[in-house]
Amino acid sequence: MSRILFIISLIVLIFSSQITVYAKIEPKLALKSEAAVLLDSETNAVLYNKNADKKMYPASLTKIATAIYAIEKGNLDSIATISAYAVRQDGTRVYLVEGEKVPLKKLVQGMLINSGNDAAVAVAEQVDGSVEQFSKHINDYLKTTIGIQHTHFTNPSGLFDKNHYTTAQDMALITNYAIKNPLFMEIFGTKKLHWKGKSWETNILSHHKMLLGEYPFAGITGGKTGYTTESKQTLSTTADNGKIKLTAVVLRSDLKRDKYDDTALLFDYGFQSFKHGMIKQGEIFKQGEKEFFPDKDIFVTEDVQGTTKEISDDGVLSIKNHKGYVLQMVELKQLEPKPAIVPEKIPEVKVKEKEYKGNESYVFYGLLLAAFAAFLFGTVKKFPKKY
Repeated sequence: MSRILFIISLIVLIFSSQITVYAKIEPKLALKSEAAVLLDSETNAVLYNKNADKKMYPASLTKIATAIYAIEKGNLDSIATISAYAVRQDGTRVYLVEGEKVPLKKLVQGMLINSGNDAAVAVAEQVDGSVEQFSKHINDYLKTTIGIQHTHFTNPSGLFDKNHYTTAQDMALITNYAIKNPLFMEIFGTKKLHWKGKSWETNILSHHKMLLGEYPFAGITGGKTGYTTESKQTLSTTADNGKIKLTAVVLRSDLKRDKYDDTALLFDYGFQSFKHGMIKQGEIFKQGEKEFFPDKDIFVTEDVQGTTKEISDDGVLSIKNHKGYVLQMVELKQLEPKPAIVPEKIPEVKVKEKEYKGNESYVFYGLLLAAFAAFLFGTVKKFPKKY
């Protein structure tokens, strides 16, 4: 478990310097859904968007948030006692029975794979005691932990409520956050699970037709469907082509087929147009006299037709596609200028005043003696030599 937590922490560190931006859309994809977003699953770069920030109803895509919240905040080994309120839920269920005792992990599986609304309420009650407390806590969690600002949930399942809303952008970011958890990703990608309950024993199947292969598309790794009369068809899907991982969210499609067609269009565009690159730790980017660098390796999204990088005065690196549109922005650290080297001073040798005065006397007497010797020598030379 500690190794898994280390890996998760490392992933969070790698991506924490990245700023989400909207890519300017080059092609106009013929999407039928009212709102859609395509993200790089690992960098959060927005590769395509349509009405990304429009207020929408997510239906059962809500369960993505409920699941990751329960995995991170709840005790998955704890045993929930199913309430009468959970049993009375409308829509898709896993047919829980009042008083039945079910592990929290199994409830998360039933909620995410089979979209059980009864399981979703049981999850909320087990983690927070009531749906009301759950709603308060998950909204705080979405803002403070995942960092989204345009979502408000009133229940754990996604049953319609006018105050239960999100955006395509927020829903894609919630999905990206969740799939970095190994257990969530395992459940999100499960096609079939044997379910044995007090009143129901069967193999529950994912409702996601691309994941099941009923709508063939290579590389699908996980997904969640949603539908209510008010929200219409909704879908969140992840895919991997071995070079880049993508997350697509489409909201409010009229027909079930539309949301799969739109998701396929988004993935085709993403896989054909983008790839991963990396900015290496310590790589230097210059702007005037300033130098900036990443303090760790950072994944970035690049255009297969060519990418340019531009650094701003405040150290924000813009990753641009071959037409100059910004795909992603990354905050770098400024390299502090090296201090100028000051030559080392040779220390002055100070002679003690007493010693100096003594030496001065010796010099004076030495000069006097030399002058006297010169005088004598000159005087002797004046007298004639006697033979």
